[in-house]
Amino acid sequence: MNLVRFDPWSIADLMQRDFNRYATPRPGRSAVETPVSDWAPAVDIVEEKDRFLLRADVPGVARDDIEVSMEDGVLTIAGARHTEKHEDAEGVKRFERVSGKFYRRFTLPETADAEGIAARSANGILEVSIPKLPQVQPRRITVEAA
Repeated sequence: MNLVRFDPWSIADLMQRDFNRYATPRPGRSAVETPVSDWAPAVDIVEEKDRFLLRADVPGVARDDIEVSMEDGVLTIAGARHTEKHEDAEGVKRFERVSGKFYRRFTLPETADAEGIAARSANGILEVSIPKLPQVQPRRITVEAA
């Protein structure tokens, strides 16, 4: 039987480190420029043989309001869903659809080809295709006599 030592402060240290990572602006960015998100789209990430495919649910977001960028191995998806004007009418109202800015970031693996990333939006789904770099195959080198 193995004994495992429980250190409750390690959990607090991890939480503090995560909080600092999100609260501290990136180098070259002031705290005012640090993006804030009102909502986050649901995302599916699928790894295929030759690419990674990221699908984000962004219904009601115009294609021109979506920004996809890649910097230092991090893929960023940002945008905004604008609020609709609602006329006051009699009766009970309920507004459940979220509006405002969204912001998601994903660290890409080393096998991702940053130059070949392509994005398209259709029917409320943003699809980002991230091709993989061709695998370098090991090569046997023959030793010749001198």
